[in-house]
Amino acid sequence: MAGHRTPLTIKQILAWADAHHERTGNWPATTTGPVHEAPDEGWRAIDEVLRLGFRQLPGGSSLAQVLARQRKVVNRSSRPRLTVKQILAWADAHHKRTGNWPAQRSGPVYEAPNEGWRAIDDGLRRGFRKLPGGSSLAQVLARHRKVVNPKSRPRLTVKQILAWADSHHKRTGRWPVLLSGPVYEAPDERWKTIDSALRHGLRKLPGGLSLAQILARDRKVRNATSKPRLTVKQILAWANAHHERTGKWPEDRSGPVHEAPDETWPALSQALKSGRRGLPSGGSLARLLARHGRKRNRLARPRLSIKQILAWADAHHLRTGKWPTRRSGRVRGERGETWRGIDNAMRAGYRGLPGGQSLPKLLFERRGVRHHLESPPLTVQQILTWADAYYKLEKCWPRAHSGKIPGTGGETWVSINYALTKGNRGMSGDWSLFRFLNRYRHPERGL
Repeated sequence: MAGHRTPLTIKQILAWADAHHERTGNWPATTTGPVHEAPDEGWRAIDEVLRLGFRQLPGGSSLAQVLARQRKVVNRSSRPRLTVKQILAWADAHHKRTGNWPAQRSGPVYEAPNEGWRAIDDGLRRGFRKLPGGSSLAQVLARHRKVVNPKSRPRLTVKQILAWADSHHKRTGRWPVLLSGPVYEAPDERWKTIDSALRHGLRKLPGGLSLAQILARDRKVRNATSKPRLTVKQILAWANAHHERTGKWPEDRSGPVHEAPDETWPALSQALKSGRRGLPSGGSLARLLARHGRKRNRLARPRLSIKQILAWADAHHLRTGKWPTRRSGRVRGERGETWRGIDNAMRAGYRGLPGGQSLPKLLFERRGVRHHLESPPLTVQQILTWADAYYKLEKCWPRAHSGKIPGTGGETWVSINYALTKGNRGMSGDWSLFRFLNRYRHPERGL
C-alpha cells in the first residue's frame, strides 16, 4: 500500500519531472506511466499520493497543480475561461484558412496551439471553463454560422430512400450500396449515412434495417448477407472454367467469377476461411485448389530457419553493400523466395518460424543493423536545433521530404515527421513537422 512505501518529497517529484521533460520534451501527466528514473514509481500513483497525503506529503494537491505552481506548466483544469464569441472567431479563421469548418477531429486550434477542437467541444457539452454546457461545437456552428449539423438533419422515410435508389438504378444500371457515395438527387445525402440511419433508427426511421435489407424486401435485390449455399464441387467447377479461359488458377484477388457474376473470388475465399454459406471453416481458396490437385499452395512452402535467413542476408549484404529490407525483391539464387515473403513468415509464424519476429528486428539483434523501431528518443530542443541548422544553410524550414539530417547517423526529416505524427520516440503525437515548426518557430521566419 502507498502508506507503507518510502517517504516522498515535492523536491524529489520535481527532480523526476525535470528529468522527464529534458528527456522527452514534455512534462509528465497521470497517463505517462512509470517514472524512468525510478521504475517502481508511477506518475498516476504520485498524483494520488499528492491528492490524498500519503508518504508524508501534505495532500490536497495534484501532479498538475505542483507543475503549474513550481514549473509554470499550464494546468488544464485551471485553464482560462472560454466564450462562444472567441470560439466562433477561431472557427471563422479556420474556415478562411482551410475552406472547411472545424470539427472534433480538426486537431489543435491554429491561432491558439494550446487549445484543441475536441477539448472545446467537450467544454461546450459539459460546461467547462465558464461555458454554459449542454451544447456542442456542431450546434454552435449550426446556430451562429448556419453550418449543417449532421445530428439535426431532416427526417427520412423508406419511401424517399427507395425513390432515390430507383433513380440510381435507372441512371447507372446498378442498385446503390454503402460505397456509392453521394445521392445524385440529394447531394447533401450519402448512401453510407442513409444505411447508418436505417440501422440505428436516426432521422425518424424505425431502426434495425439496412440499405441492403430494404432493397431486398421492396425491390427484390439479392442481399449479400443472405447469399445461397455453396459447395466445394461448385467452386472447383468455377475454378476449372477460370483456368480454361485464362490459363491461370484463380486467386483471392481475381475479381468476379465469370460464370457467376454475383460471386467474386475474394468472397468465395472468405467464405471458405470463415465457414459461411454451408462450407467447412478453416480453409482458403489456395488450400482448396492445392488439396484437389489444381494448384500448389504457396503457404505449404518448405520450412525456414533463422540460420538460413541470416545466411541469405549476409550474401545480400556482401553482394550489394546493403542489408535486405521488405522491399529488396527476390532472394538471389532461391527460386520463389522474396524478402517480403520472408518478413511476413517471420511476423506471422509461417514455415516453421516462431512468429512475433521480423526481418528488421532479426538484423538488429544478430547483425547490429539499426532500424526505425530502435531509434533513440527525441526531444523538442534536439529537433529545433536540427531545424535551425537546416534553416541557416537552406534559408527555408525543413519539410517531411527534405531528406537526411547531416551528422545524425541516419535521421531523416520524414522519420521526424512520423514520430511527431504518431507519438513515437518520446513525442506526444497529434502533430506534424509543419505544425511543430509553426508553433516553435514563428511563420514570419520563413515557414
